[in-house]
Amino acid sequence: MRSLKISEVMWNHIEPIRCGTPLTKVVKALLDNHVTGLPVVDDKRQVLGFVSEQDCIHSLLVSNYHSEGEPIVDDVMFHKPLTVSPEMSVIDLAQNLGAGKPKVYPVVDHGKLVGIVTRTAILSQLAKSGNTIEKQRFANAED
Repeated sequence: MRSLKISEVMWNHIEPIRCGTPLTKVVKALLDNHVTGLPVVDDKRQVLGFVSEQDCIHSLLVSNYHSEGEPIVDDVMFHKPLTVSPEMSVIDLAQNLGAGKPKVYPVVDHGKLVGIVTRTAILSQLAKSGNTIEKQRFANAED
């Protein structure tokens, strides 16, 4: 497999979440886009946080149970999300995926959000590549 970059598999058509967005709108965006999480950005598209389905579920459960009104994304987002560069190798990211790691990564170029990349996109690309991944060749005594 040639050195495929994140920029070639990322999604750049999904609108990020803005600070101050009510959680019900965040949930709608997650469901409409079929993703488990989205980056939260400011007006300059700088990533300020990340919000996941899990964050929303817990917060909405608590707010509904206690009738505390509608929470906003700022209250539940993770403030130090892991981001990746569009120039990063798909293989490098795939090697870092594992238990406890995000399922969605904001893709940031020069401090601004340019897209997201999902585990699903990485898995799909690896499956397409299948047997085309180049295997390192070692010299043997007969060469």
